[in-house]
Amino acid sequence: MLDGGHQRPLFSSMSKPRRFYLISLGCPKNLVDSEGIATLLRHAGYTAAATPEEADMLIVNTCGFIAPAREESLAVLRELAQVKRPGQRLIAAGCYSQRCPHELAEAVPGIDGLIGTRRWMDIVTLVKQLPHPVGEGRGRGFPSLVGEDRGEVVPAVPRVAVQGASAYLKLADGCRRSCAFCAIPLIKGPAVSRPPEAILSDARWLAERGVREIVLIAQDTTDYGHDLGMREGLADLLERLTAELPQVEWIRLMYAYPGRVTERLIETMARHPQILPYLDIPLQHAHPDVLRRMRRPADIEGVRRTIRRLRAAMPDIAIRTTFLVGYPGETEAEFGVLLDFVAEMKFDRVGVFTYSHEEGTPAARLEDDVPPEVKEERRERLMEIQQRISLAKNQALVGRMLDVLIEGQGEGLSVGRSYRDAPEIDGLVLVQAELPVGEIVPVRITAALEYDLIGNLSSPPRPLPPGDHP
Repeated sequence: MLDGGHQRPLFSSMSKPRRFYLISLGCPKNLVDSEGIATLLRHAGYTAAATPEEADMLIVNTCGFIAPAREESLAVLRELAQVKRPGQRLIAAGCYSQRCPHELAEAVPGIDGLIGTRRWMDIVTLVKQLPHPVGEGRGRGFPSLVGEDRGEVVPAVPRVAVQGASAYLKLADGCRRSCAFCAIPLIKGPAVSRPPEAILSDARWLAERGVREIVLIAQDTTDYGHDLGMREGLADLLERLTAELPQVEWIRLMYAYPGRVTERLIETMARHPQILPYLDIPLQHAHPDVLRRMRRPADIEGVRRTIRRLRAAMPDIAIRTTFLVGYPGETEAEFGVLLDFVAEMKFDRVGVFTYSHEEGTPAARLEDDVPPEVKEERRERLMEIQQRISLAKNQALVGRMLDVLIEGQGEGLSVGRSYRDAPEIDGLVLVQAELPVGEIVPVRITAALEYDLIGNLSSPPRPLPPGDHP
């Protein structure tokens, strides 16, 4: 259980007294918070353990966004609670702890402490409050830090998560949007942007360590700086990043909001080769009536215009989106409009999710009137269309050259990603040669699968830049 799915043990290293073992669940934004927690603990004199058995503290940074994520979090916490030895302490951190602390405490009696998304920076305070010696968790009573958002009053730790030669860099926390189905505002609170200088400092820190790809993340990257009084905060930040960090070859944007992809942002992306021609724009649906019920932007013609402008400015741009099927009231005719839209727009990458009621959201007051089997059938139909589109787009790349960031190798093959592939969610490029991890190599594409590409090394790889390499 502990080494599967999205469960990522962090900072496995030396063995000393006061050791922690941390598992991060869910999205990259959670992973950045996990890195922050681990950094603060190390600064306080704690060290990481290689296994749960060697640790004094077991920490699970949970995901609580949707029901399957909460179920995964519960499974991991229960497993650790069942095997923890006398003297070990189990802490539940993150989204689930923030959203449903009482539910979580009741569901896992072995928990010794809770800390939410808005208080992760107080992890050392929580640890000092843990009962000692450790008793029976819930039965003894335990500290819980899930209070109100403290904004960006955060200790000076980088808000990054390094994954090999790539790294996630968080621009902001929270969201001011009011999507009816989404629990993020309940968990994270309103959007709080980080100061530009703090982001630039983190980016320089990454560059000094040889990171070759920086992935900019937030609940809504295109809303960056709004709370700081900036009109084009993301575009301004990109201008500064590219000017100050020419050695970082790839800068990738995630989580753009429909209607906030401005002309200035498109022009900035097109003008700087460092900024990858890749954009993730979660659209959720294509029928205006469904979008209105979702409290999402319903101007589908505006979406079409934005995509045309992106493709005109960057002909090779890869556009990723996500859709939600089976939303309350979704008719077969409304779903048919979504099918036609996907066939028309030919997105490079698409994720499809089935709707589920989330307590506390406006949509939870609606009748969940689309049967589960219909939701799943619609998801499969939409993915069948996208699979054909994805295969055709990949086949069109056969014979072309793509730069590929190598992430693993063995048995005569290497695996990596091109500009078209965000970490963990998109496709891969298989290269028929064993190449050093962390290098960007030119690859000629020789074959295409539905989601992945196969290619051969075209010329010797470019050397890594000076500095410490991942």
